[in-house]
Amino acid sequence: MKAAFHTLGCKVNQYETEALCRQFRQQGYEIVEETEFADVYVINTCTVTGLADRKSRQYIRRMKKVNPESIVAVTGCYVQMKPEEVADIEGVNLTVGINEKHRLIEYIEKFLKERKAQTHVLAYEELNDYEEMGPVTAVEDRTRAYIKVQEGCNRFCSYCVIPFARGNVRSRPVSHILEEAELLLAKGYKELVLTGINTALYGAEAGFYREEGAPDGIEQVIERLDRLPGEFRIRLSSLEPAVVNAEYVKRLLSYEKLCHHLHLSAQSGSDRILKAMNRPYGRQEYLDIVKALRDYEPEYGITTDLIAGFPGETEEDFQDSLRLIEEVGFGRVHAFKYSRRPNTKAAAMEGQIPEPVKKARSQILMEAGEEACQRFLEQNRGKVRRVLLEEYKEEQRALTGYTDNYIRVYLPAEEGQDSELDGLINNFRDVRLTEPFLDGMKGEFLVY
Repeated sequence: MKAAFHTLGCKVNQYETEALCRQFRQQGYEIVEETEFADVYVINTCTVTGLADRKSRQYIRRMKKVNPESIVAVTGCYVQMKPEEVADIEGVNLTVGINEKHRLIEYIEKFLKERKAQTHVLAYEELNDYEEMGPVTAVEDRTRAYIKVQEGCNRFCSYCVIPFARGNVRSRPVSHILEEAELLLAKGYKELVLTGINTALYGAEAGFYREEGAPDGIEQVIERLDRLPGEFRIRLSSLEPAVVNAEYVKRLLSYEKLCHHLHLSAQSGSDRILKAMNRPYGRQEYLDIVKALRDYEPEYGITTDLIAGFPGETEEDFQDSLRLIEEVGFGRVHAFKYSRRPNTKAAAMEGQIPEPVKKARSQILMEAGEEACQRFLEQNRGKVRRVLLEEYKEEQRALTGYTDNYIRVYLPAEEGQDSELDGLINNFRDVRLTEPFLDGMKGEFLVY
């Protein structure tokens, strides 16, 4: 049988889809592209915004059209939050929630026997165990691999539906993470990205086993990975300032293999809005973390998320977010319009911002973020960084890869050097950054 997959949303969803592909292959399925004729279509959905829900519905209908006789299985956060709504979409055969994905093949086999639509969604109160889907080593990227380390979130930010969709914090045992990391390194991957719903909450749940003398939180994972032999690097997909502080990140700076880049989701630069968001830190605490990183290295890469148009956001609050972009000097800013989500406190708040205002403010934040990015790139002009070379871009006639502080670098490469280029890809090289270019910088190899 042939199976095709489509993934919406975050890196965790992408990781889980890779895990499902591995399971399907082991059971004899042939994995094909989503545009191809398949017997089974799996849509791994997102629900972080209303737009994500809409895109999920669109892809469900689109994939059924490729083969009207196919089995359509829908899983992910949208299913967990609105199982009846998803099950009612024409053509859906299986709706499978969080913590049930690992049983998807079992449910498909049951459907083939009974030919009856099924819904398998656990209640929020039942989402208590980490869903182990086995080591994920069959990733498409030749150089970078993601490792999921935890599931769930208990922060309940007032705008966010994800704690309801993903459940309480469940952390993956360190031994399982190390096993997957060692398999990936043996396959030749040179960058391991630690990901989860809220990686900063790793090990925070009651009863989680921690070795005597081991560090707290995600640091215990980084510490063990940092000890593994070989030339590779570790990157954190994100770290919540709601959980860590300046002293904590100072400790992270001691790990040799950890990239000099952190994604710190600010969400707002206004203390008043941060409090309304239920973010347990203020503007100054955020800036203290930034100072700790930049005192260590002025070119330390910091990226962030910002929400425009949160309920009650005044022009002054919005200007605080703009000033935060200026003060921090982010390497990249992801700006989003506030999206009213069911079950969240913010959905019932007074002072909902009109859509045109949200759109205008998000556009201004994106433009300010792009200006900050250009300043950060200029700050790196002439610097020497270690780059992991990932691929050859024909259009630019250049090898590309990322620095440890998360700058994409383009290195001119001549045509007709295929064998030599292949020898460079998936290897580290010291590179001098020469000038901003496209979404990153041009570079030149150092000659020793």
